[in-house]
Amino acid sequence: MGSKVNKSYYGYFFVAPFFIGFAVFGLAPILYTLYLSFMKWDGFTDPVYVGFANYTRLLHDTFFYQTIWNTLIIWVLSNTPQLILALLLALILNEKFIRGKHFFRAVYFFPHIITPVTLGVIFSLMFDWQTGSINKVLMDLGIVHDPINWFNSPWWSRLIASAVICWQYFGFNMIVFIAGLQGIPNEVYEAAEIDGASKTQTALYITLPLLRPVFLFIFITSVIGGLQLFDAPLMLGDGPDNTARTMVMYLYETAFKNFDYSYGAAVAYGIFFVVMVFTAITARASRLKD
Repeated sequence: MGSKVNKSYYGYFFVAPFFIGFAVFGLAPILYTLYLSFMKWDGFTDPVYVGFANYTRLLHDTFFYQTIWNTLIIWVLSNTPQLILALLLALILNEKFIRGKHFFRAVYFFPHIITPVTLGVIFSLMFDWQTGSINKVLMDLGIVHDPINWFNSPWWSRLIASAVICWQYFGFNMIVFIAGLQGIPNEVYEAAEIDGASKTQTALYITLPLLRPVFLFIFITSVIGGLQLFDAPLMLGDGPDNTARTMVMYLYETAFKNFDYSYGAAVAYGIFFVVMVFTAITARASRLKD
């Protein structure tokens, strides 16, 4: 005879705060932004319904397409060395003979807890062409004779923004890789050692394939986060001809500097669509080999 199922409703009181908070601070702003995207509103006058005019404008907005390209370039330049560095450090710090590995894990993770605004300010001061420490070191070493205006170069401004993002997140990805490595059974490595597999063969044919779910998690989260870059690039500047302006920076300038909140709402949903497309492509590509 089966036991009676307890149908007490007290559990709903414990989960209610989350759903109430999400409805007020998450769902309501999302729906209000969708409402604004069909309006013409500057934040002062009454909203006027304009239908799909904002989305039509967005489809013909060359500045928005430029920000998509800028964001993708910064994401690729930051994500590629970030994943390589995180994986190499995870493989090293996961070895049993490494001494003080817990200390090094904490040190490498430390940049992740610093706010992006702080990192952006630090790097902007370091690469300042008049008073920055980077130029002073290069001139003292005799590598350059005159200070370099780093942020006046399209690629240097992108590389500096990418370096900030790479330095902030490689420690987090390293910890995720270490968790994945520790989830691989030791019996697999013992069987490979008995069969005479070398360290390189073990890494290529056992470790990396078994880390595939971890790679997928890191790659998808990096796509979602990388396409929403805002804090650090904002502190570093747009670069010459807006070559370092990201999509979210364009949203911020449109809505909160130009007071075009309705078009800013349309830009927000445009960013959402771009992020969803690239996330779907990433998830689809991960299943092709299956």
